[in-house]
Amino acid sequence: MTDPSPRSEALELALASQDVAAVAFALRHDVVVVPKLVAPAGGAAAGTDAAGASGASGASSADGGSTVDGAEGGADELPDDSPVFGAAEQVRVFGRENTDKRILLLFSSADAYAAMVPDDPHREVMLYDAAALRAFLDVHLDVLEQVFFDIAGPHTMAATPEDLLKALR
Repeated sequence: MTDPSPRSEALELALASQDVAAVAFALRHDVVVVPKLVAPAGGAAAGTDAAGASGASGASSADGGSTVDGAEGGADELPDDSPVFGAAEQVRVFGRENTDKRILLLFSSADAYAAMVPDDPHREVMLYDAAALRAFLDVHLDVLEQVFFDIAGPHTMAATPEDLLKALR
């Protein structure tokens, strides 16, 4: 039997009910699916730069994705199809052209992320717990302007990075 797609049923249910308190509870006590930036074979992703610990984000790529380093250190080697749990992989963030602010997209499942980027052949995710998400937000708060949950729907919610950080504490 193969492992099911990475997911947080608690977050899925909280988003379906559009309950802000339940979303905060799910994020504090379960995991959230975070898009991972995947560099094409043979080098770094075209049009992107790795962000440093200072919190600066990379340049947008053609598809709107860019990089922000994970907040944790020492990633373990995992098979390409395995989710990474709070590792130092680069988080895929999104932004509008001509701005250095980025949007963090979080998902209740890998399937919800796949619905947003169905044609992306390099679609990989990581699982973050509350501590990893809180650490990421602490480091990159100055470059994030918005956070969206399950942006492809049907139960999309949004929060400011500051509000999300408060909810995680």
